[in-house]
Amino acid sequence: MTSTTTPAATAGNPDYRDAGLVFPDSFIFGSATASYQVEGAFDEDGRGPSIWDTFSHTPGKIWNEDTGDVAADHYHRLEADLDLMSSLGLAAYRFSISWSRIQPTGRGPANQKGLDFYARLIDGLIARGIRPIVTMYHWDLPQALEDEGGWTNRATAYAFADYAAILGAAFGDRVDTWTTLNEPWCSAYLGYGSGAHAPGRTDGAAALAAVHHLNLAHGLAILALKPLVTNDPDFSITLNLHVLRGEGETGPEAVRQIDALANRVFLGPLLKGAYPADVLEDTKGISDWAFVLPGDTEIIHQPLEVLGVNYYSTTLVRLWDGESPRENADGHKDVGASPWPGADRVEFLAQPGPYTEMGWNIDPSGLEDLLVSLHEEFPNQPLMVTENGAAFADTVVQTDDGPRVHDVERTDYLRRHFTAAHRAMARGVDLRGYQVWSLMDNFEWGYGYSKRFGIIHVDYETLERTPKDSARWYAALVATRTLPA
Repeated sequence: MTSTTTPAATAGNPDYRDAGLVFPDSFIFGSATASYQVEGAFDEDGRGPSIWDTFSHTPGKIWNEDTGDVAADHYHRLEADLDLMSSLGLAAYRFSISWSRIQPTGRGPANQKGLDFYARLIDGLIARGIRPIVTMYHWDLPQALEDEGGWTNRATAYAFADYAAILGAAFGDRVDTWTTLNEPWCSAYLGYGSGAHAPGRTDGAAALAAVHHLNLAHGLAILALKPLVTNDPDFSITLNLHVLRGEGETGPEAVRQIDALANRVFLGPLLKGAYPADVLEDTKGISDWAFVLPGDTEIIHQPLEVLGVNYYSTTLVRLWDGESPRENADGHKDVGASPWPGADRVEFLAQPGPYTEMGWNIDPSGLEDLLVSLHEEFPNQPLMVTENGAAFADTVVQTDDGPRVHDVERTDYLRRHFTAAHRAMARGVDLRGYQVWSLMDNFEWGYGYSKRFGIIHVDYETLERTPKDSARWYAALVATRTLPA
């Protein structure tokens, strides 16, 4: 991927607050969630523990000691939640399947009750005219596999292929899109490098091994699925590609180093069939990459009908001079270890606001830059925004029409980023759709329930759902395919 160090060329409103933009009839409007974040029912119907069950129950790991035991209770409120999706007019729902709900230990025969739940979900979507976009892995590795080394263990990639075959046999006639992995960068570097995410390990060499085994798992899963599916689905992976800006004379080198670790270490084998030489060189003091065996990159390099792109903010970097006080605005380093093996001299700098509640800068030009740069490097690769959204502090107010959440900032955020997506399409990008993160408020990983991304508000005491004003705005966009003010 070509990293960008300058703002995107723009047309229309410089703040990306265009209105009246029309999206084509084929454009897929949807929303997204992840299993551990919304389902709850953590120990019901044969589900086994995942690394996030273990991590969230470890004191000091999660804000306010929150866990995903109940989350948004989607498991028990499935029909009502499906009706909410239908009321918004969604054309697609991107959700993840809990591996440990299907195989409690990550291996062995399928748990029928787990399959039954996802069958009800998939069939309920189809009955309402909503496309099922399945993510097979959104970070919740069965704990039994982690006990054997997790993603540092090559055997986990093959276990994932077996799991994929179970899903293909069960649902291979009616899933619209199969997404193998969500954000393997987070799984590898935050899970095994910085320790900020489950399983909480802090080992740069382990993180690099996890990168490769996740890539390998992707390829093996597609190979396992293809003989089993019967409805001509799309195959995909979702990456949280970093939009990098460089500051000063050392900015370009800092961008190169982080681009290698964040973007090209995935895009290289996935779309080109090889790891970039510079990432191997940069990390040779940490790992010899002996875990890459002959034939692995050929397995990884499977054709993708669509590449999923998650975008929230941009990243500003330079190299540390070794003398001045070192800046560090990378929120992923808050546990004392780095998620960036081999890039120890890179500083992550604060950027101008405004910011979301996560402390992330709001910059819709970054989305346009990202989509256009991907299109320029991979002109024949269709894309989809598989996550974009924002956390803000929400307040439920009582009105004559019932409870309301006037989330003006979130609505503005979405308007500006849909504008960015439309501008990218006008520049030739083959963008197939946009999945807003998130359908409902949920367990936000290390932040517990302190951050709300949903367009539907969840009262965590009563579990009552309340569509926010952003949901109403989005429903109007979906209904008219025209960007509202």
